[in-house]
Amino acid sequence: MPKLTDTQILILSRAANRPDNLALPLPEGLHGAAAKMSVSNMIARGWLEEVDADMRKGEPLWRETGDGHGTTLVVTDAGMLAVGIEPVVVKTMAAVRNRAVENASSKAPSLTRTPRRGTKQAEVIALLERPEGASIAEIVEMTSWLPHTTRGVISGALKKKLSLPVASEKISGRGTVYTLPSR
Repeated sequence: MPKLTDTQILILSRAANRPDNLALPLPEGLHGAAAKMSVSNMIARGWLEEVDADMRKGEPLWRETGDGHGTTLVVTDAGMLAVGIEPVVVKTMAAVRNRAVENASSKAPSLTRTPRRGTKQAEVIALLERPEGASIAEIVEMTSWLPHTTRGVISGALKKKLSLPVASEKISGRGTVYTLPSR
């Protein structure tokens, strides 16, 4: 077994226990030039590898490549062996964990979010359910929110979190008008 520093042991052993063997985030306090040097040495020895980061999964970035893509760090089989962990065991455990997560998610009841009554969000939904819908200016006037906050609530809270089918249409004299079919 090669001689490793405490930092290298910590990075490699943590990565071996994470899903997809991600080496990020690095240990607390390791950043800047020290992090770059440590990671560069581990890449040179073949213990870590830079791979394209999957932004849809929210994988942490090691660096941006300049062409709009980012990379993350993954421990290699050699890195696992360097800390005395058998790669086959890690891969088997990862497969077992993935199966357990898949089974749990298929058996778990679906949780649908519903807005609380009497909140500004509920009032916005009521405005959008009107046949004429509501413009940003009308929602701002009713809620006292700023326009960017209003747009954020529509796209984030209503569309993404509540999965409401909010539609928008530009109408002359009113601007962009948002509508929501009655539930």
